[in-house]
Amino acid sequence: MKRYGLFLIALLIFPLVSVAQISGTVFDGSSNEPLPGANVIIQGTQTGTSTDTDGTFTINAQEGDILVVSFVGYRQQEVSAEQGMEIYLQPDEKALGEIVVSSRTIDIARERETPIAVTTITPREISQEVGNQEFPEIMNETPGAYATKEGGGYGDSRISLRGFSQRNTAFLINGQPVNDMENGWVYWSNWQGLTDVASGIQIQRGLGASNLAVPSVGGTVSIFTRTAENERGGSVSQMVGNDGYLKSTASYNTGLSENGWSASFLLSHWQGDGYINNTSGEGWTYFAAVGYEPNDSHSFNLSVLGAGQWHHQRSTYVSIRDYENFGDDGIDRRWNTNGGTLNGEEYNMERNFYNKPLATLNWDWEISENVTLASSLYGSAGRGGGTGPRGNYYFNSDLDLYPFGGNEDLTAHYLEDGDGVRNSDGTINFDRVVEINRSTTSGYTGSPDVYNGQLIGSNGYSDNNVNNAVLVRRASMNSHNWYGAISKLEAEVDKFTFSLGIDLRDYTGYHYRAMNDMLGLDGYFSTGNANSMGQIIEPDNTIDASPFNDTGLTGPKIDYYNIGFVDWQGVNGMVEYDTDQFSAVLQGGLSNQGYQREDFFAEPGNALSEEKNVLGGYVKGGANYNISDRHNVFANAGFISRQPLFDAVFPNFQNDINPDLQNEQITSVELGYGYSSYWLDVSLNLYSTVWGNRFIEDSFPNEGGTFGTAQFDDVDQRHNGIELETTTRPTENLTLEGMLSIGDWKYNNNFEATLFDDDRNQIGTATLYTDGVKVGDAAQFVGFIGADYQLGDLSVDAGYRHVDNLYADYDLTEGGGSYFTDPDNEGALKLPAYGLVDVGSTYRFDLFGQSASLRVNVNNLFDTTYIAESNTNIHASSGDETWNGIDKRNFVWYGFGRTWNVSLSYEF
Repeated sequence: MKRYGLFLIALLIFPLVSVAQISGTVFDGSSNEPLPGANVIIQGTQTGTSTDTDGTFTINAQEGDILVVSFVGYRQQEVSAEQGMEIYLQPDEKALGEIVVSSRTIDIARERETPIAVTTITPREISQEVGNQEFPEIMNETPGAYATKEGGGYGDSRISLRGFSQRNTAFLINGQPVNDMENGWVYWSNWQGLTDVASGIQIQRGLGASNLAVPSVGGTVSIFTRTAENERGGSVSQMVGNDGYLKSTASYNTGLSENGWSASFLLSHWQGDGYINNTSGEGWTYFAAVGYEPNDSHSFNLSVLGAGQWHHQRSTYVSIRDYENFGDDGIDRRWNTNGGTLNGEEYNMERNFYNKPLATLNWDWEISENVTLASSLYGSAGRGGGTGPRGNYYFNSDLDLYPFGGNEDLTAHYLEDGDGVRNSDGTINFDRVVEINRSTTSGYTGSPDVYNGQLIGSNGYSDNNVNNAVLVRRASMNSHNWYGAISKLEAEVDKFTFSLGIDLRDYTGYHYRAMNDMLGLDGYFSTGNANSMGQIIEPDNTIDASPFNDTGLTGPKIDYYNIGFVDWQGVNGMVEYDTDQFSAVLQGGLSNQGYQREDFFAEPGNALSEEKNVLGGYVKGGANYNISDRHNVFANAGFISRQPLFDAVFPNFQNDINPDLQNEQITSVELGYGYSSYWLDVSLNLYSTVWGNRFIEDSFPNEGGTFGTAQFDDVDQRHNGIELETTTRPTENLTLEGMLSIGDWKYNNNFEATLFDDDRNQIGTATLYTDGVKVGDAAQFVGFIGADYQLGDLSVDAGYRHVDNLYADYDLTEGGGSYFTDPDNEGALKLPAYGLVDVGSTYRFDLFGQSASLRVNVNNLFDTTYIAESNTNIHASSGDETWNGIDKRNFVWYGFGRTWNVSLSYEF
């Protein structure tokens, strides 16, 4: 009887269960294989699930409910729920997971088709893992990538790819190049706002898939930002983090109107004290996009992105023993030699400030079913610079605060030699600097008479009671105007795709110095202009170190004032053959780069140089073969003739064109293998890149409290390596990731260096004996393992990254501990290996009927102390004081200790 009772109860319950649960399967529409890990959500609710290892799912829904089905790299579908349903998701090369690109001018690598090594980072990964870290650090889990915070100020980070610095890696935002057209650098403080608006990142290592006229060497990092979203809604978020970090963000999308218009807006504000002492900062991120789709053939998108900010820096090199001797006990990673107080508030001699809005107009025209034209117009007007010390203050031992030059650190300069007046904790009392400037300066006695009796300082001039033994803060400005156009015509004919494109750029860079803070003086006598007898700068003619105020472009200038003109005209073409099993591509490009320099201060009689035009180009090709639905192999090779950077055309900061000018030459070859299944993805790459005829410019600490510049010619190097990436899904809730990057990067020759002081006067030459020396500044062995576990609305993720074979950068100073000036040097200094653990957790929940989430990140969980990079190569000898085997006289940047952030987001 009991058995029948249970059976009756089951019969009564079964209809309720059948109505309340829907089962189905999600498939890959191209291969018909199941898709594990696909998201299935009831539209308008937070009720959802994920498919298991065989693509099946069960969800608490009723027949007729609308299910939203999505998966990384596939077009999202909305389907009506029914029992036993089968859903086929189609791959979407434009989506790349949640990534939505704004124009077809953007070149996207496609897995199992484009024959290159590529890693894609989704917006979910960006929003979760970046937190209050630097934007490049999100790429640290990519093979061949090595990002550090350098000095530790906001946005002062840098990244290298396959051992090549970011000067030699192409960075694109929505298809537009953003590397500085004169020096190739990328200033991440200008782009930190990308953490708010990025819809994805694709890191194309090696030759890359870009059609721009001259591609990259280390790789191409293509960053996609949001577009004018078609779905109406918005979000607000608040983040808090270590050291007073606060960030507030709000965004809104209007949705697509009946007549084809849409718009999106975002505004974000951040502020913080900085993990490093005396590196506070503040900034705004602003973004707006307007889209218009009048019909199925035309699509327009206008966007404006910017991130105005100011932040204090730690550019002064710090030795290991400085970290020990100043600040807290042991190694104080937060120590900053630059910092102090003025009028009771934080003050730093080095302050960066910049605002670089980027405006882009995209037009996609589908001329016919098989022919498209994609065009993009863009423009940017960057304004800002960085401050630093000025004046011959080292003539006054009380003002001699900065340990620049040779191998002198603050320990030798202040503790041993007794130079400079600092507080008991080693920080600078800038109120005392003001007192000394005023008390040691007498009233001006020269002409014009209007300045008589005023306290005037200078850097070199000392007549008429002008005091050149003073300390003031100048601003070195690097503003620019940049305009460009990209257009690509593409046609599909049977199994072939043909494209022809143009790439036009016009760049004007303004380089000058202005006075920022006279620190108690009434004026500054500038003698930097060789066309005049000097001029006195009044306090009313100084500039504020702020990104949104007057940056002095039309005001009085000191020390130097020159303009760099760079224009670019490029054409490129591609032919691609593609079948389900085999694809091949051949690309080529030709470009002309024009250079011209105008100098208003230092070149009397030769103010405007001749214009120099240099041709460059490339040819590259590759093929991919899909052995089966799971296995594929690919190969690529290429040759690049790349035009030199601006300073190689005009060496010695003069208007005379380099008579020995030559293009850099790069050859690269790569082999790859991939495996993809419902539970395991593997990619393996082997590469070899040879780079010759290089010109390098770098800075070094010089005597007199300033930074000098070194220029190197004919640098050759070879980079070989192996890269491995894996992703496995052992259960429907658990994803495991692994990465291994092994490099063998060496210089192939010795090279000459020409050294310049802060005023850009040549002060010497040096030969660096580097043949066979390991390339420094990037780890040649990196391993990573990570896990992500989903438990309903809660997810937990953790990762461990191990770094080894990291070598110091070359030291550029004569007598500064550089063993490279000695033919019998010991090679690059190998730094201690280190490992870091990061953890995070996300909880998603309903709030007022809408979606909300809480995210927590902890970086460097175990507070590991490690050297992220070294600027010197001082090898320890017997009896030398060392830290983990490294001579304590070395100037190094320690990585950050444990940091954290918590963010709350609400969508409506």
